[in-house]
Amino acid sequence: MKRFLPVHGKRFASFTAAGALAVGTLTAVAAPASAAVTLPPLAAGFDYQIGGAYTPPSGVQIVSRDVSAAPASGKYNICYLNAFQAQEGHDGDWQSDLLLRDSNGNKVVDPDWKETLLDLRTADKRTRVAAKVSGWIDTCASKGYQAIEPDNFDSYSRSKNLLTTTHAQEYIKLLSAYAHGKNLAIAQKNTPELAGNRVANGLDFAVTEECGEYEECGDYAGPFNNRVVDVEYTASGMSKGCPEWKSKISMVRRDLYVVPQGTSGYVRKTC
Repeated sequence: MKRFLPVHGKRFASFTAAGALAVGTLTAVAAPASAAVTLPPLAAGFDYQIGGAYTPPSGVQIVSRDVSAAPASGKYNICYLNAFQAQEGHDGDWQSDLLLRDSNGNKVVDPDWKETLLDLRTADKRTRVAAKVSGWIDTCASKGYQAIEPDNFDSYSRSKNLLTTTHAQEYIKLLSAYAHGKNLAIAQKNTPELAGNRVANGLDFAVTEECGEYEECGDYAGPFNNRVVDVEYTASGMSKGCPEWKSKISMVRRDLYVVPQGTSGYVRKTC
């Protein structure tokens, strides 16, 4: 995935639930979505509010917000989680051995967002990381969200070749099984190269950044049967994506820092 600051993978989560722990045993089997899981409506009005919650504009049916926020009343709500990297300044929230380190013992850090990658190289570590993230999933469920959006699925691409696509997928299977057990749908965030594995990984829909700009919408739309919600950050992305995709997937343009309405720099446009 082309992920350059500040365009891709913006994360402003406060993670008030960061200390929570999951209850129960996690297994590495991706459970299929149950009848109790509700999928987002197709090609519905969408708003990306992970930078701060505000009243959804007219026509919006799907809203994505940070786990620290309450869901929007009467909407399909997606709960944002930073599931593959530690929030900047919050390495201390994680056990030291769960932070990815190179052969010299130095932390491996996302160069754009200054976030330490989580170490997913062993089954034990994946289970322990997933147990912590499952506490946040519990919070999403208790607040009334319908789905989760675990960010940084593609962190392996920034891992100095220490993490692989297999590590990422074995880990996300833990999250998808747990989410489905809580009657929550789970999104694949970006990472078009793995979209074809979405059934095996237990993923129900896609949340994408700039699939219009990078002409990747079709990479997700096929495997996910058009169950895609996309945020663009430029007029160019909208002009590229809207003609073909406006009636097939959910697409919105937001400002780079997805600030709340009424805040300087706020942008929101639709096709």
